[in-house]
Amino acid sequence: MIDALARHRERCRDFRWEIPERFNFARDVVDSHAATGDGPALWWRSADGQTECRLRYSEVREDSCRIAELLAGRGLVPGDPVIVMLPKIPAWHLAMIGALRAGALVIPCSTILRPKDLVFRAAHSKAKAIVVAAGQRELVDGVRDELPSVQEYLLVDGEADTAPSGWTLLHQALAGLDPAFEGPETRADDPALVYYTSGTTGPPKAVLHTHAYTCAQRETARVRLGLEPGERIWTTSDTGWAKAAYSVLFGPWSVKAEVCMYEGRFEPGRELRQLEAFDPDVFCAPPTEYRLLVKEDLSGLRVPRLRECVSAGEPLNPEVIRAWREATGLTVRDGYGQTETILLVGNHPGIPVRPGSMGLVMPGHEVEIVDSEGRIAAVDAAGDVAVGGWPPSLFREYWKDPDASARCRRARPDRPGEPWYITGDRASRDADGYFWFLARADDVIISAGYRIGPFEVESALLEHPDVVEAAAVGVPDPDRGHVVKAFVVLRAGAVGDDSLVRALQEHVKAVTAPYKYPREIEFMEALPKTVSGKIRRIDLRHP
Repeated sequence: MIDALARHRERCRDFRWEIPERFNFARDVVDSHAATGDGPALWWRSADGQTECRLRYSEVREDSCRIAELLAGRGLVPGDPVIVMLPKIPAWHLAMIGALRAGALVIPCSTILRPKDLVFRAAHSKAKAIVVAAGQRELVDGVRDELPSVQEYLLVDGEADTAPSGWTLLHQALAGLDPAFEGPETRADDPALVYYTSGTTGPPKAVLHTHAYTCAQRETARVRLGLEPGERIWTTSDTGWAKAAYSVLFGPWSVKAEVCMYEGRFEPGRELRQLEAFDPDVFCAPPTEYRLLVKEDLSGLRVPRLRECVSAGEPLNPEVIRAWREATGLTVRDGYGQTETILLVGNHPGIPVRPGSMGLVMPGHEVEIVDSEGRIAAVDAAGDVAVGGWPPSLFREYWKDPDASARCRRARPDRPGEPWYITGDRASRDADGYFWFLARADDVIISAGYRIGPFEVESALLEHPDVVEAAAVGVPDPDRGHVVKAFVVLRAGAVGDDSLVRALQEHVKAVTAPYKYPREIEFMEALPKTVSGKIRRIDLRHP
């Protein structure tokens, strides 16, 4: 234990970021792998398990070159925003890499977005192109009149012979294009990605990352995932979230590993069968899935290659870690990161896990627990998780929102002019450097790994004619960590019964992403408020 910690501290002390001045993941990673021995890049299986696709790095290079040439040929220039809203299919990887090769500002979006979510992202970014699969075409067609900036509508539907009105079939458009298209050079500090993430109030914030962020993910693969060239990883993450950046694309491919992708939805028994089918070296799943997997019969699980199991997105219960280890002999290594960063803290390979801990700092980062004045807190003292400096793994800003960018910074007395980035989470750190999560510092709800802003739930509820006021908070749940609970004040004459509860739940599902709906609803005469009229959510969480 002491030796492992000493080696980790030495690695952190000696670590130096090596980010080239010019960098593009397509050219400097994918093309490099294709030219130096090639190798397996992606193993995809369909939802029914009957169809699969295997891609090598040389094939990713060629198809992403064609996509880049297509975008350039349609008039897109470096920096133009491109929305990629694709499910877990190989085209997602190809579109992401192709758009980056073209120098576009890539905006990955979840396929469970509702119309108003897509309209907001397209309007805020002024997206020039959108890439979707057949399952999302109807959603996009329904809001076309509200997408004035979008010039190109690209449809992934390899079985279609004729393009629907207003669409370009991607497989047809790529035929005959150059499989060696170069694309423009990009600097490491050029904008590359935008992820939209829920906040406490108002619409989602746009988290802007540079190309350096995609380069920095190689450290996640090496240190966090423990991946080696030629190894295989299966991450169950959906494609629209930042977690996919490190575990489904940039991290594994940085070290020339093979990524596994399963198209189907989560179901514990099916996931265990897919785990055996892929037989990966590394398995990565959110805590919610591990909580349900350990309830299955794991006695017959056979995954001979599997040596690392990791989790992230929210704290993982110690009892789940113990149950998984007793059944498989492997310890789930928890970790902590954000949409705004790569993984900041984790239980790294080769270092003993302390169940319940977030782990140790990632090399290349100054992560501290600080007080309200920006001073580093004492050992075991509670405080705010903060990141020092401007590592390439940290987002550049909340795009087009200088006020939000300023609010997440806090002056530090020891280094004037170098403010802390305040993550919004509270934790403590013990004498050995292990971090222990306490709570969100704001009202954002983390449920099954999803970030849910209370404002979004409350706004959806207020659209219902029977609702006068609403407040949403997170309450503990044994499987999901937390679930959304709504407190609702009704209009005069409305009856707060089970029928209305179901109606309100279906209403929220219809107007916002389904995972945001309140699983519990309580009707109240009035909501607790401050003297200035603000809702006191803390009183609702702890009545």
